[in-house]
Amino acid sequence: MEIRTNSIRAWVLAARPKTLTAALIPIIVATPIAAASKLCEWRAIIICALFAALMQIAANLINDLIDFRKGTDREDRLGPERACAQGWITPRAMRIGIAVTLVTTLAIGSLILIYGQWSMANGQWSMVNGQWSMIILGGLCVLFAFLYTTILSYAGMGDLLVLMFFGLVPCCGTCFAATGEISIESVIAGLICGILIDTLLIINNYRDRDTDRLNGKRTLIARLGERFGRYFYLGCGLTAWLLTLAFLPWHGLWPSIITLPYLLLHFITWHRMVSLRQGRALNGVLGLTSRNMFLFGLLLAASLCIQN
Repeated sequence: MEIRTNSIRAWVLAARPKTLTAALIPIIVATPIAAASKLCEWRAIIICALFAALMQIAANLINDLIDFRKGTDREDRLGPERACAQGWITPRAMRIGIAVTLVTTLAIGSLILIYGQWSMANGQWSMVNGQWSMIILGGLCVLFAFLYTTILSYAGMGDLLVLMFFGLVPCCGTCFAATGEISIESVIAGLICGILIDTLLIINNYRDRDTDRLNGKRTLIARLGERFGRYFYLGCGLTAWLLTLAFLPWHGLWPSIITLPYLLLHFITWHRMVSLRQGRALNGVLGLTSRNMFLFGLLLAASLCIQN
């Protein structure tokens, strides 16, 4: 594929827009939880969605540049082609792109300080404390975007970070920004989203287990093997669905019933994953996993609109 260096097309490919699904699912799921509150500030939800999407793009660009500098994007790479490694974007341009994206992300995120809903009724959070909490949270998102690629993914911490920054942080953060409160529902939703989205990382690590070992990347699957990866993927999808039962006090069995189609698709996708085992063919399973994940998020969000 011939792509002009530093062209718009090159930047679109480097941004990897297909990964935005993972960034937006927690916001989508958190929205009906926040909307159930009379205090809900809709502008805060929109700001959270924009921040999450831009933060994901920034993380993709950082990952592209750092992996290129480490030399891990080699010819035997099984995943999608990377912009710096292919020469689509120069390292200098990528550094500028990362800086511009992060500044834009933080500028949009700072609007939450103006439009966030800060509950002062119970005296636990003042407006100042609420704003500082969001500033610290935004700073941590940026910090861990760098730490993930440089250190933590090589130490096998990726799954934990996905649980935190694609689950608990966006779900609880959105609810807190929109309502001034972190509810038990938002924590449950955060756990579900984090475990669900981790299936995307698992299939990535399952596909790359051999090259990860060569590159010194000690993911759980690289350390514990193919069989572990197989059942880790299956177990995470099943656990995410089982956790919908925790919504019983507020929404009855509707979340579990409405999300049942995901469970069927997850088992079918897992069977395909096991039959393929290795190679670039697993990129198709990656696409199916993303589809399943998005469907689950939409169905779960719809089910959370139904109150007991």
